[in-house]
Amino acid sequence: MSIKHPIIAVTGSSGAGTSTVKDAFEHVFRRAKINAAVIEGDSFHRYNRADMKKQMLEAEKRGDNTFSHFGEKANLFKELEELFKTYGETGRGKRRLYLHSESEAAAYPGLKPGEFTPWEDIPPNTDLMFYEGLHGAIVSNGINMKSCTDLRIGVVPVINLEWIQKIHRDTSQRGYSQEAVMDTILRRMHDYVHYIVPQFVNTDINFQRVPVVDTSDPIISRDIPTPDESLVVIRFRSPEAIPGGVDFPYLLQMIHDSFMSRRNTIVVPGGKMGLAMELILTPIISYMLDNRHK
Repeated sequence: MSIKHPIIAVTGSSGAGTSTVKDAFEHVFRRAKINAAVIEGDSFHRYNRADMKKQMLEAEKRGDNTFSHFGEKANLFKELEELFKTYGETGRGKRRLYLHSESEAAAYPGLKPGEFTPWEDIPPNTDLMFYEGLHGAIVSNGINMKSCTDLRIGVVPVINLEWIQKIHRDTSQRGYSQEAVMDTILRRMHDYVHYIVPQFVNTDINFQRVPVVDTSDPIISRDIPTPDESLVVIRFRSPEAIPGGVDFPYLLQMIHDSFMSRRNTIVVPGGKMGLAMELILTPIISYMLDNRHK
């Protein structure tokens, strides 16, 4: 962990909605004029899209039907941990991008969707590092992201909602068939249980969206439940350990129809998730940067 070069890690499964938290952070960064070094978790995959398909076929030939982007074999855990350590100590490091789509690849002549951009130095004089991806709180086999990050946030919708969001995103935005997406979900289940889920005991704050409409069969669900058809359960692992603390009376006053379900848990209407994030995160980030300047 680092006072001078703080690191914030947002972690969640594919389809969990980590981009919503990323948007909230970007609003906070923009208003406070914070220069953040942004790290995309997909950029620390071990293989590009074509090589990943080859590795999956090789794994299947060996009888391994669980090889996935969720597991250690398909990711650069050690390199990500080293980046966190280096940035915490020096404010520097190297990063790259994973190009998901044609629109992203258009800015990089000669590269195609599913490929990585070259590694490049993180610009000097950034205020903090912001990671968003699958593995920001991994503690496994000698890897300990928890020990070298300053704030860890989990995005953990109930699993049926997570599947609905992934199916809709991958079919509508990435061109996959519903059957292909379900095959991916099933293949990843072993790594989901062993690598994704255990992280959420290490996160400082978890945001869990819970639909209040029927999602009992996520495979045939026509629509993603809207924010107004959801509640968001926000759990603080240890409120007193959060940088700057947590002012629950203030949050209850500012977020209409919110309530406390446990001493460390506040529940807010789904449509107020973005507001809740900004109210919670703004003082935390201000506290971290005040300490940094001191």
